[in-house]
Amino acid sequence: MTYKVALTGGIASGKTAISDMFAELGVPIIDADIIAREVVAKGTEVLKTIVEHFGYEVLTETGELDRQKLRTIVFADEQSRQWLNSLLHPLIREEIKQRQHQAQFAYSISVIPLLFESGQYQEYDRVLVVDCPAEVQLKRLMERDNSSKQQAQAMLDKQATREQRLSIADDVIVNDSDLHSLKQSVIKLDNQYRQLARN
Repeated sequence: MTYKVALTGGIASGKTAISDMFAELGVPIIDADIIAREVVAKGTEVLKTIVEHFGYEVLTETGELDRQKLRTIVFADEQSRQWLNSLLHPLIREEIKQRQHQAQFAYSISVIPLLFESGQYQEYDRVLVVDCPAEVQLKRLMERDNSSKQQAQAMLDKQATREQRLSIADDVIVNDSDLHSLKQSVIKLDNQYRQLARN
């Protein structure tokens, strides 16, 4: 079992860019979003359960989960969102734990968008929060998802606030400047985590 770092941040804050930089340094990255896609892959029992609950309209023509459609449904209905979370979160959590056990490195980074909301931060040795100004986040989200300001804001409102996320942070990377500065922050933290893992 290696030293466990959790990486979190609001939607469109730059978690992927940061985790990619850690990966370039050889750090094992365990991404909750990637695992979430794997557990609902075509042909899985979990996907069958989702279709039984929401109907066939949540599938694409090729029989895969239409994530955009499902997201629209669950963001509009709190009960549906809770049902889906109670189905997926335990499975994702279990898979994250398994991958942490398999990590052959001084430390591993688990990328968990809803770290504050799920209370999982208590299970980690260290929490790294990627932060960026709210207006930057909103703009990035609109560009990324091709969504209206209203849609993007509704998604942001469903997540923990910046203040809540920062309240659980041991380390913070502010992602509002150039890639070179980001890289320097990552290298510095990598050295720090390797040191902490040895102790």
